[in-house]
Amino acid sequence: MALIPSIYARRLGVLASAAALAALTTLVNAPAAQAAPPTPISASAARTYLATVTPKAEGSSTGYSRDLFPHWSTVSGTCNTRETVLKRDGVNVVQDSSCAAVSGSWYSEYDGATWTAAADLDIDHVVALSEAWRSGASSWTTSKRQQFANDLTRPQLIAVTDNVNQAKGDLDPAEWMPSRTAYRCTYARMWVHVKQYWGLSMDSAEKTALVNVLNGC
Repeated sequence: MALIPSIYARRLGVLASAAALAALTTLVNAPAAQAAPPTPISASAARTYLATVTPKAEGSSTGYSRDLFPHWSTVSGTCNTRETVLKRDGVNVVQDSSCAAVSGSWYSEYDGATWTAAADLDIDHVVALSEAWRSGASSWTTSKRQQFANDLTRPQLIAVTDNVNQAKGDLDPAEWMPSRTAYRCTYARMWVHVKQYWGLSMDSAEKTALVNVLNGC
């Protein structure tokens, strides 16, 4: 009988070692921890807001120009909004005297790719500038459009793979969602947060797509 406790002890030791190894493997295989855009509203808050939204057909793109949304603005010193987001969203980012990111590592949440050159990243406007224009920003002042295009307080800006951002273009969630499905709930929350804060309208297909995603979150 005296052997039984020692047998159990050995088994517990093996189990503990296996658990420790599994945890270590998870850490090694996981993306490097990094900063991220401001946390968006919760899925429940997003659903509650969407329930109050009366869909409205998108407006015209007539008169739209990216120049009507001045960016990237100076944040401090020589650092503009783009360089600020690259620093925030990367790991071990080194900037030169002009604030340009000369080294670092970036994990693109949209597609799961990791990059080590800032040139491979675009800063995505979650709600694209032309989408905002068609959703109400056409009536804003240039100053307000500049604030929107450089919004670091809401989850409106994120560093992602450049060609993924270019493929997204000005599409809304009814037309485009991140290929990395694990990020779709977050993306939908980001989109709703930005549109809610800035008072931008939603069309019927856009609202339906957001509701469908958020109902699964």
